[in-house]
Amino acid sequence: METNILYTHKELVEQSKLGDRNSQYKLYELYVDAMYNVSLRMVRIKEDAEDIVQDSFVEAFNKLDSFKYESTFGSWLKRIIINKSINHLKKRKILATPIEDQMYRIKAEENEEEAPQMEIKKVIKGIRLLPAGYQQIINLYLIEGYDHIEIGEILNISSSTSKSQYHRAKKKLIEIVKTL
Repeated sequence: METNILYTHKELVEQSKLGDRNSQYKLYELYVDAMYNVSLRMVRIKEDAEDIVQDSFVEAFNKLDSFKYESTFGSWLKRIIINKSINHLKKRKILATPIEDQMYRIKAEENEEEAPQMEIKKVIKGIRLLPAGYQQIINLYLIEGYDHIEIGEILNISSSTSKSQYHRAKKKLIEIVKTL
């Protein structure tokens, strides 16, 4: 069945490349909710997330010829959504500017304390209380599932900076959740 889904999506993408509005609308319907949630987690303002999603779909359909199936359509679209969300945050000066790489180069702690089992609501609240830069790393790594190399490319930082920011963010999140 998964093959049929992929085939159907490829068919929709190919028809959309030819300008078929019905296929574009079907792709939109398939992905709009998930993409809205991605953007909303990042920008946290409903109206801004809605605008970003609309702009991202317009851009995706305009640049559909550049989509070469090196990833799924959803992954490609998600990257557009994340980039537009980050650009939006930068314009609003909400996204923290990463500090120089050297300041984040720390040795991995061998006996790093694992996060205790915590209630999901406390973790979500804790993420919202993190500084903006930490929120970005946590969202991209834990929620969106990007690895540190991809995060580095998205945020224009090194993968080691991404790793150390993630570890600091996780440590800070654990501290915050313990107080909730």
